[in-house]
Order: sequence, then C-alpha cells, then structure tokens
Amino acid sequence: MTGQVYSGFLRQLSTSDNKEILALLPLSELEDNVIGRDPSCKISLDPYRYVSVSRRHAVISPLTPLKNGCPRWEICDLDSVNGTYVNGEYLQGCQQLHSGDRIELGHDGPKFIFECEVTTSFNLPSIPSQTIAIEKPLKPISKIPKPQTDYVTFTQLFPIFSTGRDLNQKAFLAPGIVTVLFVVSMFAAVGQPVVFNLLLAAYLAGLAYYFVYQLCGKPKPWWVLVGSTLSTSLILISPLLPLFINIFRGILPGDIPQLGEVVNFTTLFIRMFFGAGLMEELLKAIPVLGLYALGQLLRTPWRERIGVWEPLDGILLGTASGVGFTLVETLGQYVPNIIDDVILPTTELDGHLLGLQLLIPRVLGSVAGHMAYSGYFGYFIGLSVLKPRKRWQIIGIGYLNASALHALWNAMGYVNSILLAIVGVVSYVFLTAAILKARALSPTRSQNFATQFFKN
Repeated sequence: MTGQVYSGFLRQLSTSDNKEILALLPLSELEDNVIGRDPSCKISLDPYRYVSVSRRHAVISPLTPLKNGCPRWEICDLDSVNGTYVNGEYLQGCQQLHSGDRIELGHDGPKFIFECEVTTSFNLPSIPSQTIAIEKPLKPISKIPKPQTDYVTFTQLFPIFSTGRDLNQKAFLAPGIVTVLFVVSMFAAVGQPVVFNLLLAAYLAGLAYYFVYQLCGKPKPWWVLVGSTLSTSLILISPLLPLFINIFRGILPGDIPQLGEVVNFTTLFIRMFFGAGLMEELLKAIPVLGLYALGQLLRTPWRERIGVWEPLDGILLGTASGVGFTLVETLGQYVPNIIDDVILPTTELDGHLLGLQLLIPRVLGSVAGHMAYSGYFGYFIGLSVLKPRKRWQIIGIGYLNASALHALWNAMGYVNSILLAIVGVVSYVFLTAAILKARALSPTRSQNFATQFFKN
C-alpha cells in the first residue's frame, strides 16, 4: 500500500542512543500540530513513558507563504513545565524550523529531528495514522507496555533537584518571594499605621500592575518601569503640579466643584474633563514621553529596552506611571483626609480603620482607573511610533479619549455608584482591548512571552 506523501515530518529518536529512529510523525499543513501527553494532541505521546512531557507541551505550526515550494514551519513552547529545546538551546516563545533541526521536550525527554521534503513516497503497511514505523519495525508508541507504577525516581521524591531554571520561568518564583517579604514587613509594621498603609498600598499596586504586565506579554526591565512610577510620584510633589492646577483649573474651565455645590451633569463633565482628565493624563504621560525621547538618543539594544518603540511599550510605561499617581493620590490625599475627618468626632482607631478600607479598593481599582486611562493613552503614544506620518493625530486622539474616560469616571462619582461601576468596567475593557491590539501589532511578538493562563 502506498502511503500518503508528507512534506513536513518529525523523526522520533530513541532516547538511548539518539540514532535509532522510532517513528515518523507527519505534520499537517492545514492546522497546528500540538505535541503532548493529552490524547487530543495531534502528536500524542505515551503519558506513562514520557512523564516529563506536559499535557500540551509544544506546537509546530505551518507558515505562509511557501518558500522554494516547501512549507515553512515554526515551533512554539506552550508554557511547558520542563521547557522545549531546539538544537540544544532553550526555546523562548517561537522559532522557525529548518530541516535537520533537533527538538527535545525537556531535559532527557523525547527527541525528534524535523525534516521537510517536497516529494517523498513510502510503501507502508496500514498502521495507526499518528505513528508510522520506519527502518526498524517497532510497536506504536501508544502501545508500549506501561512501566511499573511503584517505580519512583529520586527527582520525583525531591522535585527541587529537577526543576532548575523553570522555578523562576514557570512557577512565578519572584512574585512568591516578593509576597513573603511584604508579609514579613507588614507584620513588623503592625502598630505603625503610616508604614503599614504604605507597604500594603505598594504590594496591592504591584499585584495590579503584575496582572497588566502578564496581559501585555512583553518583557521590560523592572527598573525602567519603577522609574516611570517614581517619576510620576516626584512630579506630583514638585512645583509642576501647582502650575498645572493653575492652568487647567484656573485659566481653563476645570474648576472642581466644591462640597455642596450643585451643578448639572454637562457642566460637571466639562469641569472634570479639563480639571481631571486633561490635566492628570498629561501629567502621567510626561514620564512616557520622556523615556520615548531618551530612547531616541540611545543605541541598540538600550534604546529598545528603555524607550517607546511600539504600543506595548507605551502601555507598560503608561500603566506604571498610573501606579505612581494612584499611590501618591491615595496615601497623600484620600486616606489622610478621611482619617482627619473621622478622628475628630470619634476615635483614632476608627479613623485608621476607615482609611485602610478606602486604601484597598482605591489601589486595586486602579486597573480600571488611573492605570487604565494612562495605559490607554500609552497605547496611542506607542502607535504613533509605528505610524510617524500620523503621529500628532494619533497622540491627540489618544489624549482626548483617555481624558474623556477619566472625566466620565469622576463625574459619575457625583451621580450614581452603579453608573460609576459601569464606567469602571468600560475603562478596563478599553485597556484590555488596547493590549490585545498592541500584541497583534507588536513587531517583536514572536519573541514576547506568551500569556497562557488557560493552557496546559
């Protein structure tokens, strides 16, 4: 019987001598070829024999257009526990394959050689479609006898000796260590409300930002992001803030309504648009624009690491700036004000308790507040880099949109809490939509780390 002709396939090698060919595994040219222990994978490996392979370990996908009559292929790791290696190098993200490349699923895991041929024909017996024996007749992988279930290896008993660098890359080691350090610090700060609130606010803000960072999926040096946060914090305690207040709330119609003042919604929105939206979004954009300008003066690779070269850069720096604004505004204004208002008629303990209750939702809610507005504006700043001929139109549209969302949130705070929640949801949706579009537009998307919250 003449077998089907495949232009792309994997040759699985024996793990003992790396030379004996166990099977020929054809690759589909029309869909993704997922490799793993899950039975639903295109190339399903024996779950008892290959315990180090993830359920959905890696995927080999066809690329278009064709090159020299032969399809091009790329391999991507699916956030596997033990990683994927191509020609001995650890695979981060995706990489295009070339005929002869050696693929290994984890250290000492199953090994394959990728090959691509335009015309190949085999006279093969009828056997299962996913496992075609060649050169040396062997049983399909799925029928290999199961090992003894009571056999336990040293690394199974002591996983710490086999995970290696995957502890940091796959197990969220850094966030766990940071959490432990903050917990210990907060225990030490019990009885010191100011220090305790500062630690708690910093941790919650970092948690909210880490969520956005994972959604973006692009690495950016932590010290650059912290620099954006600190820059905004310093701007808010510098003489620049009074100057902005004088311009946007004194000269322009951005005067914030006083307590007890009654104004219609249209007037309220206009005041918030100038006094909160335009003013605060411009303040938060200063570090982003500054890093963009600094990046233009540097050479590769520093200019890409520090500057703004795509929408994802703008979002990451903009949301980091939003964190700085939230911390200063919450710890420097809202919490002290509510503590002072409550301590006079009641007790100091009640005041600090209400301050703590206000701090938590304000900082966590920044994902749908200051982080959302400044991150959304940052998307447009980054987009203007990709579209330089329309730079000022793009930045202007982003500035007005972010300011309008900000003003709508502030105005709804005077109207109705349900409408306020709706605006918060809308702001978060705008941010996530910008992140998804930025990931699709990213010139470095093949090198960005994948966000696999619902995979493997």
